[in-house]
Amino acid sequence: MNGAAKGAIVGGVFLALVGGAGYGVYALVGDSDGDGKGSAKGGTAAQSEKGSGPVTEKETAATAKAFLAAWAAGDARTAADLTNNAQAAQTAVGDYQTKAYVSKAVITPGTPNGTTVPFKVEAEITYEGTTKPLAYESQLTVVRGLTSGKPLVDWQASVLHPQLGQYETLRAGAPANPPVKAVDRNNEELTAEKYPSLRPILDELRETYGSKAGGKPGAELWIQSGDGSGPKRTLLTLVEGEPSTIKTYLDAKVQAAAEKAVARFPEASVVAIKPSNGHILAVANHRKDGYNAAMRGNRAPGSTMKIVTAAMLLDRGLVAADKPAECAKEVTWGRPFHNLKNFDLPAGTNFATSFARSCNTAFIKQIKPVNDDSALPKEATEVFGIELDWKTGIKTTDGKVPPATGAAAAAEYIGQGQITMNPMNVASITATARTGVFRQPLLVSPDLDGRTIATAQRRMKPSVQQQLVSMMKLTATSGTASEAMASVGGSDKGAKTGSAEVDGAGNPDSWFTGFSGDVAAAAMVEAGGHGGDTAGPIVAEVLNAG
Repeated sequence: MNGAAKGAIVGGVFLALVGGAGYGVYALVGDSDGDGKGSAKGGTAAQSEKGSGPVTEKETAATAKAFLAAWAAGDARTAADLTNNAQAAQTAVGDYQTKAYVSKAVITPGTPNGTTVPFKVEAEITYEGTTKPLAYESQLTVVRGLTSGKPLVDWQASVLHPQLGQYETLRAGAPANPPVKAVDRNNEELTAEKYPSLRPILDELRETYGSKAGGKPGAELWIQSGDGSGPKRTLLTLVEGEPSTIKTYLDAKVQAAAEKAVARFPEASVVAIKPSNGHILAVANHRKDGYNAAMRGNRAPGSTMKIVTAAMLLDRGLVAADKPAECAKEVTWGRPFHNLKNFDLPAGTNFATSFARSCNTAFIKQIKPVNDDSALPKEATEVFGIELDWKTGIKTTDGKVPPATGAAAAAEYIGQGQITMNPMNVASITATARTGVFRQPLLVSPDLDGRTIATAQRRMKPSVQQQLVSMMKLTATSGTASEAMASVGGSDKGAKTGSAEVDGAGNPDSWFTGFSGDVAAAAMVEAGGHGGDTAGPIVAEVLNAG
């Protein structure tokens, strides 16, 4: 620190101004030695004593007080030495002033809860003559140093700001990409305030198209990924820029329904697509981590994959919707496979009913007649466009259907094993089944950047498409999807349920996909159980809005 700390008791709160230019104002409740004098290093004497066993309440309070005081004073070295990761902490606390342009910080600790201390930050950001306030709450935890035995702040980036993830940093200035105003297909503005789960998507649209669309940057405080490759997340606008307008294919009405639907279940995601052109109508996620799992997830899709498997079997003439397909309680292919609750269906039951009831064994029994380990991957790629490097307008993850043999192949026939999908992939599969033609999902027009759109090698045979749609309609009216789809009006509707077992999880992931008219949607709820129970109602709500 430069210069001596000057202190005064104001309303029972100790305020100290350290260094020049006003930086380093901090507030510590009860920070007084009884003579009205204090220091940004107050509490270090109590903290420096080596101890053992659990961190005590006294150690927690003293360490937190000393760390917060040093941080608020801009003394990065002292603050860092009070943590268990001095190198990372010193860089972060130093950058708080020099790269996030925090010109003033008042930090007020709350009441400790065990070894955790909440605190409130009231800061000011000053950049090129503009100053804006920034207030937020965070917390820190005090732990015992593994080698020193001293009580130390357990350093996490989120101590500095609660929205910071690992390796993320705070930065302020004029961003490289100007702001954008995203609008839906009807020119209605889409904001993160109104549609919270669109936040990462809007950030990525700005990152991708902001500098190309003609806007002018202002000045902001943002969160930046560690390597700088990810989209910036704006925390505070210092000077308004001039945004350009980016038109998306989203539909505000469908998006609103999707946001409301996923909010009912934790770790839920949904995507809606227009089968006639591949335009993405809605993307919504309700997740603790804020991840766009709807478009970037990669988890086994369970029995929703039977749409592709059925198309392959129909394509090869091995089954027909109206012909018998044995549904036994169990079948062995590398290992035993069974149906949910070990059900079976009477002899002579046709393939459409086995599909509608989601009979695993009816599908696995066809592996030997198929006699081609690459049959399912070929169908997925050549007809449904899976693994063709979709360029939607933002970063997305392609579905994967790798070749497999033995038990792994049997698992893939029913959407398990090494197959991975996300709701966007599965919604696209349903859209392809609906029309018989793969149309790559699109969030924004390819005319914006001239990107190449994926096209499938061949369209579905008309007879295959007709049978597939009829089986999905049967599933929606009298099969495993009937309860969830009961609220969807009209007769032109179809669906497929899925439950995907995940190693170590108590409940399977819930999957559901369906169509109604010219809207197809798919949802996934991690550990949500049976597909019709949680993912099903989400899809139904979205289809009704479309």
